[in-house]
Amino acid sequence: MKAADIRKKYIDFFVSKGHKEIKSSSLIPDNDPTCLFTTAGMHPLVPYLSGEKHPLGTRLTDFQKCIRTGDIDEVGDPVHLTFFEMLGNWSLGDYFKEDAIRFSFEFLTGKDNLNIPLNMLAFTVFAGDEDAPFDQEAYDLWQSLGVSPDRIAKLPKKDNWWGPAGQTGPCGPDTEMFYWTGGGEAPAVFDPADKRWVEIWNDVFMQYYKNADGKYELSKQKNVDTGMGLERVTAILQGKKSCYETEIFAPVFAEIDAILNRTAPAERTASERIIADHLRAATFIIADGITPGKVDQPYVLRRLIRRAIKNGRNLNIEGNFCARIAKVYIDQLGDVYPELKNNEAKILDELSREEKTFEEALEKGTREFEKLIARVPAHVVKKVISGKNAFFLYETYGFPVELTAEMAAEKGFTVDMEGYKAAYEKHQALSRQGAEQKFKGGLADHSEETAKLHTATHLLQAALRKVLGNHVCQKGSNITAERLRFDFSHEEKMTPEQIAEVQKLVNEAIERKLPVICEEMDLEDAQKSGAMGLFESKYAEKVKVYTMGDVSKEICGGPHANNTGDLEGFRILKEESSSRGVRRIKAVIGKQQ
Repeated sequence: MKAADIRKKYIDFFVSKGHKEIKSSSLIPDNDPTCLFTTAGMHPLVPYLSGEKHPLGTRLTDFQKCIRTGDIDEVGDPVHLTFFEMLGNWSLGDYFKEDAIRFSFEFLTGKDNLNIPLNMLAFTVFAGDEDAPFDQEAYDLWQSLGVSPDRIAKLPKKDNWWGPAGQTGPCGPDTEMFYWTGGGEAPAVFDPADKRWVEIWNDVFMQYYKNADGKYELSKQKNVDTGMGLERVTAILQGKKSCYETEIFAPVFAEIDAILNRTAPAERTASERIIADHLRAATFIIADGITPGKVDQPYVLRRLIRRAIKNGRNLNIEGNFCARIAKVYIDQLGDVYPELKNNEAKILDELSREEKTFEEALEKGTREFEKLIARVPAHVVKKVISGKNAFFLYETYGFPVELTAEMAAEKGFTVDMEGYKAAYEKHQALSRQGAEQKFKGGLADHSEETAKLHTATHLLQAALRKVLGNHVCQKGSNITAERLRFDFSHEEKMTPEQIAEVQKLVNEAIERKLPVICEEMDLEDAQKSGAMGLFESKYAEKVKVYTMGDVSKEICGGPHANNTGDLEGFRILKEESSSRGVRRIKAVIGKQQ
């Protein structure tokens, strides 16, 4: 069964169970300061899991594109991916454990679905602790469906509990489903420590809320949140050891062979897997409006592209190749994700630009390398490039340490790899601390101050379009209770006069004390009404439209103020570049500094 078949079967199955299909959201979280990228299928649904009404009801299903960068250095092995698709279904205060488990069982074992024999499956449930009791209900439900108690393991919170995403929020026990990949008949008794049992699905039962005191309270709204990784389940059902061996990546590997003018090798190397994974992720990130840059999502994008280029060099690929790989993904997935075809020219152009930029960086790095070599006296017997200098070449010029080591060897030098590793790990630790500080807190903060600043972005965008032109549109935002950060499309640095005029227009709208009116309507009607839409690929058939007098009308979700008068004291603190063709404004309201 191919990935496209599994994707379709999943959606069709849950639609038949009364779920409404929702479109994949953007990879760039909308008004969520906690994450750089959408990391899971539930991420865009956090407001609705917290109680906000979804326009399409209480039963939802989708396939969601996701990015996870925590294991970026491990990508290249047969397992890790940066970009992946997550299949999910949700109950927002509707059905709970019984229906969720029955749906999962039917989809896994049903003849018209995945048709997996029951003797190839095993399950886990939450064992219970001082915070919450053993999940007897889930345990009994699996047995009622014919599962032997020997195939149901009771595991602690670290294994069978989800959330909360931050310090507080919705959370609860989960039940996980495993498939036997060891060949032959599966053991009668399930041993979760046996790595031949591979998890393929996870049902989370959000029945608790962790409060600020660290206590777990029963939640007012009980939700179900499930997730099945499409690439993983495809590989498992095809009997492949790795998702890289499936048809998902076959066209890209064929393109690499064509670039190298060779026949397909017996096995794919780590460099080939890195190219396939990283350029798939880069293609989707660019399609969602991000261009390579120095911070946040643009920095991650640049790192993915450059790591792919570096591994292209390992394969002796000459000349530009990234756009050719991206074109394969656009042709393969453009019908499933229309934003790929809609942004094809931009994707190919940005990848070609970045390849050229990286080539220039390598030239500069090479000159710096030559200077380092020249500073070592000729009489020194043991010639070593320090780890600090090797890391400087990497951090400043994107110079891969492997390339530094290769060039050093040609000159009779070695590289202090232990020193490089220490410098790199120190940098990683500082980056993690910075990220934790920057993105600490829960998902989707709905505080009053955050709602006000979210509302202010609507007025800000309207003012920017009036001052700079209608080419301006939102490219991303990051909002906390203290400040807003708003990225928008514009090529040039704003003048002080333009900044002052934008600030003036926003404050004039605030002074008018305009009511913030929310209406639910069909997407087509919203567009006909003149509502501005951002990241349109994420919208469902029904949307929320927020109107503020004659100033702003936008398709949007999340928290808002009731009146623009609540936003008194809007001030722009800074205007700067975010990435190529994208500017960034930081602003506050009221007494915030």
